[in-house]
Amino acid sequence: MPVFTYALVSLAAYLLGSIPTGYILVRVFLKEDIRSKGSGNIGATNVIRSGGKKLGALTFLIDALKGFAAVVVAAKIAALPQLQPIPHQDAEALAALFAILGHVYTVWLGFKGGKGVATALGVFIALAPWAALCGLGVFLVAVILTRYVSLGSILAAVVFPPAALLLPHGARTPLLTGVIFFVPLLVIFKHHQNIGRLLKGTENKFGSKKKAEA
Repeated sequence: MPVFTYALVSLAAYLLGSIPTGYILVRVFLKEDIRSKGSGNIGATNVIRSGGKKLGALTFLIDALKGFAAVVVAAKIAALPQLQPIPHQDAEALAALFAILGHVYTVWLGFKGGKGVATALGVFIALAPWAALCGLGVFLVAVILTRYVSLGSILAAVVFPPAALLLPHGARTPLLTGVIFFVPLLVIFKHHQNIGRLLKGTENKFGSKKKAEA
């Protein structure tokens, strides 16, 4: 078994995914620690709520791009003639998984990171673009109608796996199928506090001032 190839793909994807974009941008441009603002999350939504609308948009874009790049880089690594070959679909699936894990549990911030929404969009645009766009559409409609970013993220995560199974994309290996289901579940799990607030009616709406947290 080409263990070294799998390990190299996983490590490269993890390190790409672990780049704490929101933390870096807020630290560089606002001279602040985003972890001390709002919810303390390093993702785009908290960056926006903390007063950095342009930085929030840039955070989302870069987080998505790093996920996309992780999948592309994984395919390149798996094709290197110096390494034992592995199926490129498995390399891409493994990269998708570890890019998300890197973002959610970044080594640079004590294994605390974001919720993985933008990075998941990036990896799935690379793996299953039509399903990813379907999820993005659900996200946008939900946020426009309800102004709950968390609800849009959760609904997009729920919709993506069946969309990925039904809509056309590349060959699907067992590992890729597992990632298609596991990553959305991880995104939903990372929103468990938001789910609690949604059920209580205390979740913050996009564009409104953040309520004081208990």
